[in-house]
Amino acid sequence: MFYVLIDFGLSVLLFASMLGAMLFGVRFGKRNRAKADGEVTGSSAVDGAVYALLGLLVAFTFSGAASRFDERRDLIVEEANDIGTAWLRLDLLPPEAQPDLRRLMRDYTQARLQIYKMLPDLEAAREQLQKSQGLQGQIWDAAVTASREPGQSTAAAMLLLPALNAMFDITTTRTMAMMKHPPTAIFVMLYVISVLASLLAGHNMGLSGKVSSLHVIVFPLVLSAAVNLILDLEHPRLGAIAVDDFDQVIEQSLASMEARLQ
Repeated sequence: MFYVLIDFGLSVLLFASMLGAMLFGVRFGKRNRAKADGEVTGSSAVDGAVYALLGLLVAFTFSGAASRFDERRDLIVEEANDIGTAWLRLDLLPPEAQPDLRRLMRDYTQARLQIYKMLPDLEAAREQLQKSQGLQGQIWDAAVTASREPGQSTAAAMLLLPALNAMFDITTTRTMAMMKHPPTAIFVMLYVISVLASLLAGHNMGLSGKVSSLHVIVFPLVLSAAVNLILDLEHPRLGAIAVDDFDQVIEQSLASMEARLQ
């Protein structure tokens, strides 16, 4: 909830800044029009360049945020597949070595789910991450020990250990994917260009002598809403937009583990 309020506050700040810039531009444009006896016109070349740059920045940040959002959802499915593959390949180990490993796998899967369910409580999520990392070491040691038992086929180790390695590696990929965002300078530039575009729009309305209250409100409102959506897409576990519905694929894997252990 805290991060939702931050995103909303930033959007409100952008809206207020754009609205203020537009109203100032209207006043400034009217003053210039009065001084020139109504014969002043704006510079369409400059205006067009600023609006084009604004459109480019919005399109760039929105497209990137949507792409990263889809990537994070795909990684959830990939992790569920990796966990499922490793779970099935435990069948290759001696029967007496499987129960303990299966319980460790179940605990590991629960810890992985809890990491993301704890968000935006970063401290609790960090504790679950450390727990899952500890379980990784236990699972690996138990799997290596079981695969080295006398009479155990080397094919079991060749199939199981790479599957466990992939299951562990995807956790780092997912963690880094959560931290993948555009540089802050891009959002600062988006804010500055948005305010400048509002200033120019207001100035042109003032010069023309036709000030539309609807346009004065709608332009900042639409753009600030778009920026709010971009921020939510960039932080899907923290903002209003979530990827929690994709967690069900890991929950299904956990349910099948529970059923197997009963």
